[in-house]
Amino acid sequence: MPELNTSLRKSLLLTLMCLALLALGSSAYSQEAFGDDATDPVRLFERGQSAHARGELERAIGFYEQALKVRPEFPEAEFQRGNALASLGRLPEAEAAFHLAISYKKNWALPYSALGALLLRMSRDKEAEQSLQQALAIDNKEGLALSLLSEIRLRAGDAKSALDFAKRATAIPDAPAAAWFGLALAEKANGDKAGAKQTLARVLADEPQNAAALIERADLLIDEKNFEPAITDLKAAAKLRPLDRTVSSRLAYALQQAGKTEEAETIAKSAGIYVTQTGFAPDGVIGTQEEINAANSSDPIVARKALEKLLEKNPHSAMLLGHLGASYRTEDPARALDFYRRAAEIQPNAPEYALGYGAALVQARRFPEAAQILSHVVKASPENYAAHANLAIALYEAKRFPEAIAEYEWILTKKPDAVVAHYFIATAHDYLGEYPEALASYEKFLSLADAKTNQLEIDKVKLRLPSLQRQIKLGEGVKKKP
Repeated sequence: MPELNTSLRKSLLLTLMCLALLALGSSAYSQEAFGDDATDPVRLFERGQSAHARGELERAIGFYEQALKVRPEFPEAEFQRGNALASLGRLPEAEAAFHLAISYKKNWALPYSALGALLLRMSRDKEAEQSLQQALAIDNKEGLALSLLSEIRLRAGDAKSALDFAKRATAIPDAPAAAWFGLALAEKANGDKAGAKQTLARVLADEPQNAAALIERADLLIDEKNFEPAITDLKAAAKLRPLDRTVSSRLAYALQQAGKTEEAETIAKSAGIYVTQTGFAPDGVIGTQEEINAANSSDPIVARKALEKLLEKNPHSAMLLGHLGASYRTEDPARALDFYRRAAEIQPNAPEYALGYGAALVQARRFPEAAQILSHVVKASPENYAAHANLAIALYEAKRFPEAIAEYEWILTKKPDAVVAHYFIATAHDYLGEYPEALASYEKFLSLADAKTNQLEIDKVKLRLPSLQRQIKLGEGVKKKP
């Protein structure tokens, strides 16, 4: 054993010596690589820019970092380092770099925009929006910030604001194609499909091989049942994205709708797409049998992954969007909102998707918006209990108490054992200063409440009753006769 330990120590010592020599060699090499510019931060930065432009990102980062060693507070170098890191997918490091660039130069809009883009990529929309708004506070014509704010507002379901931002982005001279594409999406979301088509035509005139614009225009043409030009656009997109099953599924659907069944089936089979008995109809689902089975899994994680894969192949399936909305409603209301909104846009006359959207708004505590959506659902489906229940919550939380009372009273006519409805009716009367009505409803609630399920509300009522009874004795809170 002693011999073995001695041998091991010698081996480790030799290894460490080799590593030390390598480190020395590496240091000498690094100094040599930077040459005479090693002490000139501006020249190092310029060499980094050149490497960056050639796509040599790691090399560019090396130059930027060497420039920062010579001049630690060099905002431009830190900003470009962040951009290179983001391109390499090293997102946390990129985020730190952008924050440093901002700390070095607070009145510079570009790092705020770049940080906003990065946060959006990381699905941190609220933080992204704040950063982008800061960019606009510095420069109200910062094009990237305007375009990304349009995208965020669109994702949040605020189509009007999205359109306003997109118009501002394209009003800037020489606005890039991406800004015009964003305008087309905003126009479509606002119901201006003709305007969206014109904008997409402009994008494609400048960039005929813009696959996203081709696909988006094809979708608009399919909505019009104008299948032949849609097929032309999708075939062009398929050449640009030959391995994209989403494009293949849309092309197969357009071909089937145009009566070209054999060609549709050929496209589907070549892309490995399974076709259900309902064919390519919007109510059917295109996907492998394995994906369809997984989408029906009792495991929500498995089901979500499968549903999202199927949605890539069936972008017009309101059913899939609705299922995803339901899956995420309680865990991720913001994500559920997006799925339900898209489902409702595809099938605006289907109350289940509007109801899901409204319920997700309630979950997200966006009560005024929820009340507006759910009021329409109730009008369309007067006997829909879930719609009334969610509307009652939305109205109550939005402090629209008279309307909330009416909804809770409707709920009690349909489900007398919904005891907690009496509590909400009572508190609504109480907030309105209608004390005798509030007392009657509180007493009704106490007579029916179950201590196991309603203990919190019972305790609140018992605390409130003595002061409420005194107020009534003093003549307060009595409705005045007309």
